[in-house]
Amino acid sequence: MTQRTTTTTQRGFLQLLTAGGLALGMLAAGPAHAQTTAADAAGPLLTPAQFLGYELGARFTPQADVNRYAAHVVAHSPGQMKLVRYGQTYEHRPLQVVEVASKENFSKLDEIAHNNRRLASLESGTASRQLPAVAWLSYNVHGNEAVSSEAVMAVLYDLANAQDAEMQKYLRNTVVLLDPCVNPDGHDRYVNWYNRVHNQTPNASPYSWEHREPWPGGRYNHYYFDLNRDWAWQTQQESRQRIALYTQWMPAVHADFHEMGPNNSYYFSPAAKPFHADITPFQRKFQGVIGDYNEKVFDKNNWLYFTREVYDLFAPTYGDTWPSFNGAIGMTYEQGGGGAAGLRYGRIDGDTLTLTQRIAHHHAASRATIQATAEHHDELLREFETYFTTAKTKPGGEYKTFVIAAGNDPGQLRSFTQYLDRQEIKYGFAPKQVKTKGFNYLSNKTEEVKIEPRDIVVSMYQPKSTLVKVLFEPRPKLEDSLTYDITAWALPYSFGVKAYALPGQLAANSAAPATTMVKGSAAAIDKPYAYLARWNSLQDVRFLSRLLQQKVKVRFAEKAFEAEGQKYQPGTLVITRTGNEGLGPKFDQLVRAQADSAGTVVQAVKSGFSATGGDLGSGSVHFVKAPTVAVVAGTGTDATAFGEVWHFFEQQLGYPITVLGTDYLSTVPLAKIDVLILPDGNYADVYPERVLEALKTWVRGGGKLIAMEGAARFLADKRDFLLKTRPAGDSAATGKTAGKTAGANPYKALRRYGDAQRRGLEEQAQGSIYRVALDNSHPLAFGYGDTYYALVRSPLGYKFLTQGGWNVGVIKKNSYAAGFTGKQAQPQLVDTFVLGAQDLGRGQVVYLGDNPLFRAFWQSGKLLFGNAVFLVGQ
Repeated sequence: MTQRTTTTTQRGFLQLLTAGGLALGMLAAGPAHAQTTAADAAGPLLTPAQFLGYELGARFTPQADVNRYAAHVVAHSPGQMKLVRYGQTYEHRPLQVVEVASKENFSKLDEIAHNNRRLASLESGTASRQLPAVAWLSYNVHGNEAVSSEAVMAVLYDLANAQDAEMQKYLRNTVVLLDPCVNPDGHDRYVNWYNRVHNQTPNASPYSWEHREPWPGGRYNHYYFDLNRDWAWQTQQESRQRIALYTQWMPAVHADFHEMGPNNSYYFSPAAKPFHADITPFQRKFQGVIGDYNEKVFDKNNWLYFTREVYDLFAPTYGDTWPSFNGAIGMTYEQGGGGAAGLRYGRIDGDTLTLTQRIAHHHAASRATIQATAEHHDELLREFETYFTTAKTKPGGEYKTFVIAAGNDPGQLRSFTQYLDRQEIKYGFAPKQVKTKGFNYLSNKTEEVKIEPRDIVVSMYQPKSTLVKVLFEPRPKLEDSLTYDITAWALPYSFGVKAYALPGQLAANSAAPATTMVKGSAAAIDKPYAYLARWNSLQDVRFLSRLLQQKVKVRFAEKAFEAEGQKYQPGTLVITRTGNEGLGPKFDQLVRAQADSAGTVVQAVKSGFSATGGDLGSGSVHFVKAPTVAVVAGTGTDATAFGEVWHFFEQQLGYPITVLGTDYLSTVPLAKIDVLILPDGNYADVYPERVLEALKTWVRGGGKLIAMEGAARFLADKRDFLLKTRPAGDSAATGKTAGKTAGANPYKALRRYGDAQRRGLEEQAQGSIYRVALDNSHPLAFGYGDTYYALVRSPLGYKFLTQGGWNVGVIKKNSYAAGFTGKQAQPQLVDTFVLGAQDLGRGQVVYLGDNPLFRAFWQSGKLLFGNAVFLVGQ
């Protein structure tokens, strides 16, 4: 199996930072324990109030001042604290942790970190359980839950204060890592807004301006991603950088500090059900142990709190669950407050909630967590080692091996193995062909499968087997449907790759075959007639994007063809020498360089003749115009849905996109835009009839409108738009009335484009996976087979499009794959339209009832979105 060392991890981490534009000079060499430049240590250690000039709770502190105070405390604690910069945000704010230990343990920080990795069997060498346990405390992952960055300053002072005998005693058996702000961009967005609008005397009325945070709010990072739902997927720069450091430490305890609505009290562990089946008995027990420590201090102060409600331990996306699946005791703390609370908030019970109170609660919970870790460090380290020993010798679950076929698209395979590397999941390669029985993710059935040489093999007999099981399991066991996030997420569905789950072990080679990870290249033909690039993945969309920006003329084949002994499917990119003469001798170098950069394989051909299908000069090979793309943002749009589109273009494609505000969209000359994207949102109040008519006029003139989720629902049933909803309880695809005219077969309305060319829970689909039947003769589905697995998060309940529209993706009967769907929602996910297009004048409307860019981790949907932007309507 492929071995992952700390050195390799660091190298990959630095490569990620370089790719993100972060100067390596900002980071010190060595295993994450970089000594930062000390602040002036003259004078005494100051309390937060002495340093800031105001009492904690009197105002919100900008992140730069929080960092300055952290540097002050560290400078006054030589031989006991380090300030470690581990990266930066998209807006170039520093990301850093403070490492804290007793004077006796401070010189052993490297040894302690390596020892934890040895306990986890991630490094070779003899591990010791006589060293301190590590507790990592994360604050302010949601920027407008800003009490965290206030409370952490009080915790820092306690840790540095030599007169605090209790804390100094805890440090004998505990190393504490404090991340003062996981999300500095969101934190400052909130704080800067609040400090600008609040009354001189804070107004506690919930109706006051200072309690009405404007769109998009400070919860999210620069691209409006929820970083607390990115721990497992690591799509964001902040997450990748933080977790690269986290895995070098592998702490025994991780606490994540949050806020909830201001009329709530305080939440601490034990967590609510559902617990994921792979949360161990000890982890469940220790949730209660830490809860007991918090209970004592909250009872002593007569503070209200609750446990075992709302906040579950199921989906692996969070700051409590992902660490738990990496052996830690992962916990969420929730203080009533949040962005609405401000400095003072009048609660419905008549009390006034203050920032000072909120700080006191998080401060106390932080101390209780450190105390619990210190007083149980022997037990924590023993169970931490047992967790990984059991994982590699007696892994749980029905399946013991997961196989990803080598015949998948090379770009997708490369993305998949890079993801495994970041997670430190070991994998190998099948040495020979094997026939066996297993679960086939594509067919969603257990059947006979054939393993081919060079297939990627992920064994459960490894230290990270629990994480492997959680990420790969086809259908996670849900002990209680009352969960507030997705309920299915299996990586093979997410990446859209052919894969199998096997009940037995499978032999594998540790060395990667040279032919498995193919780098983008072209055959050695001097001045070929054309270059061909298959259209299978995000990497291919990225390649097209870069070519278009370099003014390279590109075409795509609408039909399958065969050229020089190879078969090419619809969507194949065709880059001919003819038409690109203006690029001169740079043409070949440019195409090949962009292919290598994007991770795409291109094939050079000597002739434009095709043995079957259209020749390269055929009318079925269409020119791709470089579109001017815009996306709508602002009031009425969902901030995260907009952010997913924004991030897709800027960070994944590198293609220019114009952001248009809903408040001035009606004044924009739409004729200057080729593609307009409406992300999910509630458009009823921001799109009066005159704006909608203007949009229709623009589409008729040749524009392309892409309506996603709520935007598609907004257009449904409106004049000139073919998308129609069906009444609740109507399970026929075209509706009861339409069904009478369509006959008994509800699929009669489907036409191939190529031929022409709890009660509330019962109504929800909580991140369930469904098999979508595709018409892959339509450009919207180019690059796919006849199915696509979608992560569906709400009932759809659409009729099939009638004459003039193309039902490119539909959910038929028996298409459920995994996850929870309420029984009242189930009929709305049978015989329903999911995605498609209609012609409107000279333009098109593309309906995406499901979001293929969800949280940027659903990799298999990104090609579909690229089709919508670049190929549909060309």
